[in-house]
Amino acid sequence: MSTTRQQPPGDLGPEPSGAGAAPASGAPGGAVRSLALGSASGIVPMARDFTRQALYDWGWLPAASADRRAAAEDVLLVVSELVTNACLHADGPEQLKVGCDGKVLRLEVTDRGTGQPAPRTPHRAGRPGGHGMFIVQRLCLDWGVVRVPGASGKTVWAELAAPS
Repeated sequence: MSTTRQQPPGDLGPEPSGAGAAPASGAPGGAVRSLALGSASGIVPMARDFTRQALYDWGWLPAASADRRAAAEDVLLVVSELVTNACLHADGPEQLKVGCDGKVLRLEVTDRGTGQPAPRTPHRAGRPGGHGMFIVQRLCLDWGVVRVPGASGKTVWAELAAPS
């Protein structure tokens, strides 16, 4: 799923809390899942497993239909891409947050990097590498970057529609 953006991808996005890093949307009952990543080995599979468990707990899985299964697979793919990008381009991820308010699932990966993630332009489908943020842009309702003034690193967030 892709949306038309008024600002370039990766710009500061909506900050529901008004200032600082945008918190993940609350899951059913207001809970947000958080996983410290730090210097653990196998960070990408760990992040996927953590997110998969949240999807089970929130009723996305097991999927009752092909559409629901595809929605869950999209979430897991976006988690993989965000965490991989933090590993490759941002001095490693520090934390993953996953939250769902029933309509939108929000993923947040906090890292130590100073760079600005952006889809590679022009996107070249036949070339290896450089597809992470293009995939995120295509699958998500919206995504962006939040930085806290005076602090190092950033939080890259992405929002996906909950299955109906």
